[in-house]
Amino acid sequence: MSGRKYFGTDGVRGIVGGDCINAGFALRLGYAAGRVLAGEAADAASGRPTVVIGKDTRISGYMLEAALEAGLSAAGVDVLLAGPIPTPAVAYLTRAWRLAAGIVISASHNPHYDNGIKFFSGAGTKLPDATEAAIEARLEEPPGCADSAGLGRARRINDAAGRYIEFCKSTFPNALDLQGLKLVVDAAHGAAYHIAPHVFRELGAEVIAIGCQPDGFNINEGVGATHPEALQRAVIEHQADLGIALDGDADRLQMVDADGRLFNGDELLYAIVRDRARERAVAGVVGTLMTNVGFEQRMFELGIAFERAQVGDRYVLERLHQRGWLYGGESSGHLLCLDRHSTGDGIVAALQVLAALRHTGARRLADLTAGLALYAQKMVNVPLAPGLDWQAHEGLQAAIHAVERALSGRGRVLVRASGTEPKLRLMVEAADPVQADEGVRQLLAVRLT
Repeated sequence: MSGRKYFGTDGVRGIVGGDCINAGFALRLGYAAGRVLAGEAADAASGRPTVVIGKDTRISGYMLEAALEAGLSAAGVDVLLAGPIPTPAVAYLTRAWRLAAGIVISASHNPHYDNGIKFFSGAGTKLPDATEAAIEARLEEPPGCADSAGLGRARRINDAAGRYIEFCKSTFPNALDLQGLKLVVDAAHGAAYHIAPHVFRELGAEVIAIGCQPDGFNINEGVGATHPEALQRAVIEHQADLGIALDGDADRLQMVDADGRLFNGDELLYAIVRDRARERAVAGVVGTLMTNVGFEQRMFELGIAFERAQVGDRYVLERLHQRGWLYGGESSGHLLCLDRHSTGDGIVAALQVLAALRHTGARRLADLTAGLALYAQKMVNVPLAPGLDWQAHEGLQAAIHAVERALSGRGRVLVRASGTEPKLRLMVEAADPVQADEGVRQLLAVRLT
């Protein structure tokens, strides 16, 4: 992604009203993307490409949707407006309807004053780097406009949510249902607020919905996968069997057991992989630099290959495609099951965990993860001075080596620069929590100057 001016690892993102997330830029982006797509694909019936636009529940989505629609239409691209709908729903619809691309207006787990614009290819996967580069190049040119006969048309799709609900249900085994389970479902006041409760309810579960009253400003505010304490309280209060929390665009998942215990992405991925391994051999799994070493060791014990990618579900997906594997994810809850969907999907991932419960007859997530012993992880962020080469900092490197020697192979040290802010992330992982804390204290004692 180096050398990009606008596109990051997951599209264009920023503060609403800033350099990129405003009406003028969105119109330019729509036109630039439209011109690139018009040169790559065309709808057989209309002679022009068609794009679907979905969004989450942020107030700024209305502005950005209208601007993108105008830019795409000016470029001669037809537009389908799906309204508030999860990011993975746009990926599904793009693929199912054989469209040229899908566009999502969302800043995922960020607060309402942020927003973003990201793209899916016609295959329902992240847009290829070459296409993003071509769009960036077009952005440097002033937007134009097709003549009247060449303008794109736009229409609103009223059944997009219903189509996606049926797709999600289709990823759950036909022979199983969720009868007898009481679930708390938290949609983070985001894009799945009118979808997630229906999916689980229609499969037979009793559903208590929270985080399903969006007002344009409360997305991710004290609820959802990034604030699971609301889910934990609700599960205990309602004496539910399980809790399911999504983030603002519903591609991230956290789950809670009946006693309020939180299960992260590593644990949920383990439950899915173990369930699949009972049916057929699992060739390999992809995690990230942040994946718990206990997960890696358990995969080795099970005879399943494991590889780490850079942090970001985009990189996990790329590695899965390179290796021809099906399962991967991040500790944060971005989980990929490529035998069910082309991208990470919080609802679909939750259904795979629930299927594992049904297959084993268990009612508790703890039963599914009993064989997984996670190491203690201690992570802190420290300011990183501009221009400081932390990788060549003698004091820091000496401290890293000292902590690694103390761990004696029973843990690891991970130091990396943040990709979004001037900070250095320091993590020590150890079988002994005391060692993890002590290791971080040693790293923090280094003066980064």
